[in-house]
Amino acid sequence: MEIISGGVCAAKGFKANGIHCGIRKNRTKRDLALIVSDVKANAAAVYTTNLVKGAPLKVTKNHLEDGKAQAIICNSGNANTCNANGIEIAEQMGELVAKEVGISPCDVVVASTGVIGQPLDITPIKNGMKDLANGLISDGSTYAAEAIMTTDTVDKQIAVEFEIGGKVCKIGGIAKGSGMIHPNMATMLVFITTDVAISSEMLSAALSTDISNTFNMVSIDGDTSTNDMVTVLANGLAGNDEITAFDDDYATFVTALNTVTVNLCRMIAGDGEGATKLLECKVSGAENIGVAKTVAKSVICSSLLKAAMFGADANWGRVLCAIGYSKADVDVEKIDVSFKSSKGEILVCKNGAGVDFSEEKAKEILLEKEIEILVNLNSGEFDSCAWGCDLTYDYVKINGDYRT
Repeated sequence: MEIISGGVCAAKGFKANGIHCGIRKNRTKRDLALIVSDVKANAAAVYTTNLVKGAPLKVTKNHLEDGKAQAIICNSGNANTCNANGIEIAEQMGELVAKEVGISPCDVVVASTGVIGQPLDITPIKNGMKDLANGLISDGSTYAAEAIMTTDTVDKQIAVEFEIGGKVCKIGGIAKGSGMIHPNMATMLVFITTDVAISSEMLSAALSTDISNTFNMVSIDGDTSTNDMVTVLANGLAGNDEITAFDDDYATFVTALNTVTVNLCRMIAGDGEGATKLLECKVSGAENIGVAKTVAKSVICSSLLKAAMFGADANWGRVLCAIGYSKADVDVEKIDVSFKSSKGEILVCKNGAGVDFSEEKAKEILLEKEIEILVNLNSGEFDSCAWGCDLTYDYVKINGDYRT
């Protein structure tokens, strides 16, 4: 398994592009992305758990009923959510793509991200579609990644290369997500492409299993968005025998998929709105996986802990507090807590009680950009990991006037 460049264009047969079409006022910001496979691909997707769902998600869900897709269109700047004509606009986006690239509208995944409840005019998308499609290139992943960004400060993309059945295979992805992010999907869009031959059923199984340990373990601010979606297209051009069972080839694919998704999770968490630090809570010694995940999520979601990490304050009591209200069945008197970064590791709690430690050393550790919060429950053999960021003044500034 080797990390490579290329993002969603790393796999054979995929092209991408991103342009400014006019949805966003800032002409330096790309706001329309397109990803297209040379051939129809098997597809799978997961969607937000929010009862309020953006029109593009409803359209995409209908389009993917047959487990097939060939293109992904996404705009930023407007979420196309809670609009009277939202379904119509989303369908028109798919039709515009289909016309330009010569495919069926039913084979287009449609996504939108941005402000909720604002009318979305199809005109700039219609006017920009020809340039968008004509500009599709085999190294256009960065353009597409930039076009789906909202408050993100950096584009997010990753790809890996591996072998299945003696064939070289690749899988890559791009993501957007910076705020309104909470376990069970977030204001997060993730588009993944692969040239592996795998059935729609097995692709869906792999994705559904993976997100429970990756994207559903990311939290920036506790808000679950209306437009979250993770989509995978697999066009089979690597030439391996199609994966149709839970065999060794499937296991290899799952590992590759997880490598991509974990990297994207870390990128999303580290680029949280106003964030200065990536937080990673690693829970070990749990009685079962449910306990491990519950504890990790609770710790990473704690606003008080996130604020303490912003201030480089080794306030380990906030870790214990978050575990205590998580409703996880744990023995508090067995819990150990340490903080770790590139500057070292320091034990701050043993058996549920504080220990003597150097505040100066702890401060040095917590001033780094990436912080690990290590929780050992000392009650079993299961572990889990969750990702988040610190809570800063800038988070409030960004969201105080996000719409206006």
